[in-house]
Amino acid sequence: MIRKQDALDYHSQGRHGKIEVVSTKPCATQRDLSLAYTPGVADPCKEIEANPDDAYLYTAKGNLVAVISNGTAVLGLGDIGALAGKPVMEGKGVLFKRFADIDVFDIELDTHDPDEIIKAVKLLEPTFGGINLEDIKAPECFYIEEKLKEIMKIPVFHDDQHGTAIISGAALLNSCEITNKKMAEIRVVFSGAGAAGIACAKLYESLGVKRENMMLVDTKGIVYKGRKEGMNKYKEYFAVETEKRTLADAMKGADVFCGVSAKGIVSKEMIKSMADYPVVFAMANPDPEITYEDATSARDDIIMATGRSDYPNQVNNVLGFPFIFRGALDVRATTINEPMKIAASYALANLAKEDVPDSVIRVYGGKRIEFGKHYIIPKPFDPRVLFWEAAAVAKAAMDTGVAQVPLKDMEKYIDSLEARLGKSREVMRFFIHEAQHGPKKIVFPEGEEDHILRAVQIILDEKIAKPIVLGSRTLINARIKELGLDLTGAEIINPSKSEKYNEYALKFYDIRKRKGITKADADRMTKTHNIFGMMMVHENDADGLISGVTQHYPDTVRPALQIIGKEDGVTNIAGLYMMVFKNQNIFITDPTVNIDPSVEQLASIALLAAEKLKQFDIEPRIAMLSFSNFGSTTHPLCEKVRKATELVKKIAPALIVDGEMMADTATSTEILNDFYPFSSLHDKANLLVCPDLTSANIAYKLLANLGGAVAIGPILLGIKKPVYLLGPGNTVNDIVNITAMAVYEAQRKSTASKDTTRKKFAFSN
Repeated sequence: MIRKQDALDYHSQGRHGKIEVVSTKPCATQRDLSLAYTPGVADPCKEIEANPDDAYLYTAKGNLVAVISNGTAVLGLGDIGALAGKPVMEGKGVLFKRFADIDVFDIELDTHDPDEIIKAVKLLEPTFGGINLEDIKAPECFYIEEKLKEIMKIPVFHDDQHGTAIISGAALLNSCEITNKKMAEIRVVFSGAGAAGIACAKLYESLGVKRENMMLVDTKGIVYKGRKEGMNKYKEYFAVETEKRTLADAMKGADVFCGVSAKGIVSKEMIKSMADYPVVFAMANPDPEITYEDATSARDDIIMATGRSDYPNQVNNVLGFPFIFRGALDVRATTINEPMKIAASYALANLAKEDVPDSVIRVYGGKRIEFGKHYIIPKPFDPRVLFWEAAAVAKAAMDTGVAQVPLKDMEKYIDSLEARLGKSREVMRFFIHEAQHGPKKIVFPEGEEDHILRAVQIILDEKIAKPIVLGSRTLINARIKELGLDLTGAEIINPSKSEKYNEYALKFYDIRKRKGITKADADRMTKTHNIFGMMMVHENDADGLISGVTQHYPDTVRPALQIIGKEDGVTNIAGLYMMVFKNQNIFITDPTVNIDPSVEQLASIALLAAEKLKQFDIEPRIAMLSFSNFGSTTHPLCEKVRKATELVKKIAPALIVDGEMMADTATSTEILNDFYPFSSLHDKANLLVCPDLTSANIAYKLLANLGGAVAIGPILLGIKKPVYLLGPGNTVNDIVNITAMAVYEAQRKSTASKDTTRKKFAFSN
């Protein structure tokens, strides 16, 4: 559930809004400035004046799309105006960038006059490579798009019309295949005759559905020949000769229902009246025309799709527009025509029949995904959509003669698409979905803190974990009320009043009685939230612990070692940070625990971290860092790293590891291959083992604050059960992400505890 304050915080915190303009060229020196602006900018200007196509060479035009709206049909909000619709248009820009690496300027036009919109957009043609019309009401949107396509030589696409049509068209193709029905023979009912409804009907006709087998239904009933009320030329095209007048009449015997209308207008009885093996696309958002539960309980032979992500077969426009524009821009298409839309539908339909890779299965909960009634269109986060759909659209543009720069090598083009977004895993999404697959009990000793409570709300909403918050029940409930939260499902425990208090105090005393702790000390200390939480984990009343918002790392690490203890065979624990960049993830160790590790400890840290990466399904490439490259400097500190590297190789010869080396060498494939071809690292490292705490701590904080990385962690390595550390700077989202990682580790440890063959790395100091 998304709450109002969560949404307002997301859009307002930090830099306001969701987008910014970032320079793609250096501008750090006077020479850079002279090249970027005057006098250097004059040369590309002259080239473009002489040859206008050079704008695609010297400017961002070829990868720049305008998202244009007048705010007259925004989401489910209606006519809220151009300014109020701006957050949606910014959001559209974010999706373009995230899924297809397309840059966007959002432009909100304060007018209801379609001709003014047409004139304004036409005047923008020199700036953009494509135009995405958004949230403009029908029937004006049809007229605006038609006119702009006539007068402009760049792609113009109204996503509200064509996006839903293209995605649901793919779903229809596969539904017909599954039910063994022919497109030319099926009867289709459309609920909603606005932009999306009309576009769906037109595309379905292009896919083979006969016009006489379609019925459009709007708020006035069936669109029939001779009807006067609420008609326009777009509806008139689909008017049929019939005595039927209501949606219920239209549904009887229909093969397909395509809903882009309103919540709850379809009943179970209507579903029951449909033909055998009915196909129901209830795509009204956020609430469909009939709920998934009602529709599937009415018919067990149904194929059902909605616009929601919490049910099978989500019809999500993000499967369409970014990739359609990507393909169109890359061949410099003059338009997005019907064959390009059809190609997009077929690409999505065909992709759904391919074997789903493990990476996608993990993202969506770990259950097997295969072509059938519950999987008729690809998942929105399937990275293969970019390659399949953009390439299909580009090819269709070339085949129909609207591509100004045809592709010479489709395979190379597909490789270039991969390069745009990189191959970095969606690491946090992976953890979240894995956690959702088997939530574990995670205890939060700092349960009275606002950040923790807000994070717990998301954790509950997303079903990531079974949270336990420690603190005063009265204070926590007061904070919950003040924050407007609903933490039903979270367990709230006041340690000093818990029925487990005496048991935990006695067991804590037993653990520490020969370590200087008296019975009175144990009684007093068990009342503290951190000790109580650690005892919960020790006694298997919780599967993991997350703490540190209000205290220093040692205050969490020390009781973790004293109570939970190290894994068998591990002599020293370590800390690990995951640094998440746009196109890659780098892990750094050890920035939190070991101040000046010995050779053996450094090797142990590297091996513990490597094991953790493997648990994350990441093949570790380890660089043992120093201020020397393979003996270039003689110094005891370099010698320590060199010996630790040799020890790691001896203990785990299958690992990809090398050192000692400098950080720039470790993170540059070119330096490694050009200057050190003998190195066992042939690609840049993803696990950086720093020689001491000082260098590791400096490195991760610089990367986080100046390098634009998101720091996730620290993750404690070598502890028997998951204990994750927080810091004062951790956001609510950080806490949610760390919780997902803790749940994932708890899942792995639970499985591993049953596997007596699991390898451990052991060292002696």
